Amino acid sequence: MAIRHSANCMTTVSDGGRIVIPSDIRKAMGIVPGTEVILLLQEDGELRVMARERAIRWTQDMVKKYDRGAGSPVDELIKEREAESARE
Repeated sequence: MAIRHSANCMTTVSDGGRIVIPSDIRKAMGIVPGTEVILLLQEDGELRVMARERAIRWTQDMVKKYDRGAGSPVDELIKEREAESARE
């Protein structure tokens, strides 16, 4: 279920800094009891809340922008280290 940008609500911060996410928003985000969430504080003071799996996909999508099709940086580093070892 996609979340519309206009899905707004108001909630109150309770003791201990707890914030209740309304059920319709939790459902739209796929958040169920036990779901790990990531909180991202933006420079402008905005707080983003993402389910951990969504945050991982978001991060992977961001990194893909910089993929030059050269393969895994880890694999490249291993090859470089192996080549250095062979020269020694």
